[in-house]
Amino acid sequence: MEDPVKHTLKRQLRRLSTERPYQIVAAAVAALAVATTTGTLLAGTDDATASQHTTTTAAEMRSGTVASRGEARVATPSGSAAATTVAPAPATSAASPAAKASSNPDLTRKPQPPKPPATKVLDYDYEAQNTFYNCGPAATRNALSATGIDRTQDELAVELGTTEMGTNSALDTTRALNDEVKGSPYRTRMFDGAPSSAQMDQLQADVVRAITDGRGVVANVVGDATDTDGGWHSYGGGHYIAVVGYKDSGRTVRIADSANAADPAYWVTTIDLANWIASRGYSA
Repeated sequence: MEDPVKHTLKRQLRRLSTERPYQIVAAAVAALAVATTTGTLLAGTDDATASQHTTTTAAEMRSGTVASRGEARVATPSGSAAATTVAPAPATSAASPAAKASSNPDLTRKPQPPKPPATKVLDYDYEAQNTFYNCGPAATRNALSATGIDRTQDELAVELGTTEMGTNSALDTTRALNDEVKGSPYRTRMFDGAPSSAQMDQLQADVVRAITDGRGVVANVVGDATDTDGGWHSYGGGHYIAVVGYKDSGRTVRIADSANAADPAYWVTTIDLANWIASRGYSA
């Protein structure tokens, strides 16, 4: 008996041999189309995979490049040129004194001299006049003693040109004082008559300046004056006195008077002193 499998194969071979040629061609064409389509799909899949792989690889490369640069910046030594370039600029130094002065007018102003004290009395060596006409030499001598200069009345009488008629004017006391004091700081102020308000103010300023500098003032007075304690002082023929201090910022002055050793010093207002000097002058 014939094997069933072999029998089936023989039948299929007979059937194929009896089919028309065009059917075989159509089957071949269909098989080719299927094979072509499958190959295209497979090729497309491979291309997509390759593209994705390429894109991923490029991204990974870019990511790796950025990371490498960042790591390079971190790893760059602080003293290298790269560190100098990327590091923040150092803080600017403080402005120079000249720049500060130019931006602040207060720093360019000249320093002001210290304000004089409200009260000051010189340390002087009092001496009463040794003759009735030597008030000029005695007042000059008392003023000079405050600066540490020791001269006798007789020596100063020669310098002043003093006679029994007395000493001529404040011009003479100014000259003698400047001959003795270094720098010739004394100046003469003359009153033609009753002093004006401006002359009173000038007298106050002159006294404060001289006393602050350690110098006594010599004034040529005439007539009467009353001191702050009510004492009365009268010199109808004229007299020389020394001013050796002040208080109330110069509104009141300290007088060293050589006429009477029993009443050697007293205070008078600056206004009263100005009126006492009227028509004469002073050296300050």
